[in-house]
Amino acid sequence: MLLDMLSKTAQLELLKFSRKVLENFFQKKETTELPKNKSLLEKAGAFVTLTINGKLRGCIGSFSIDKPLWEVVKEMTLAAAFSDPRFLPLSQEELKEAKIEISVLSPKKKVNSYKEIVMGKHGVYVERDGRGGTFLPQVAKDFGNNREAFLSALCSHKAGLPADSYKDPKTNLYIYTCQVFREKD
Repeated sequence: MLLDMLSKTAQLELLKFSRKVLENFFQKKETTELPKNKSLLEKAGAFVTLTINGKLRGCIGSFSIDKPLWEVVKEMTLAAAFSDPRFLPLSQEELKEAKIEISVLSPKKKVNSYKEIVMGKHGVYVERDGRGGTFLPQVAKDFGNNREAFLSALCSHKAGLPADSYKDPKTNLYIYTCQVFREKD
């Protein structure tokens, strides 16, 4: 399994690749040299998060495991910069200040109860009635590692469900873990 197996070298190469994707976008260059590390050819889902001065600037991801990791990161880098509906598209001026964080995802695993969720370790995907949403594991700190507050916000703010629907057996809960790495400040 790819997760937790990306070497520091592979992580650095993927971060540099993600930054180059954005630089090439602004320079209107089509090609980005593909990563050389073989582990980046493995199929995995990923999220790309952009921050400026420690504040969220864009975050988009995919759980899909039908593409190589480098390709998912390329697509999610562009989506986080230009398609996150919470933000205006990233400007070229902002790129200098933006920091990139990549979360490589394990496959999702269905759980029977919200009590199985370990705060700070598990990301959670909630799904019911065709609606869904996720919080990455690192979001737990925003809720003081309070599982109920974390899940209530996930249901109501991300999935558009009633805040307590995570307790309902008709709601599907999935957990996953991430290997998270970011550019240095």
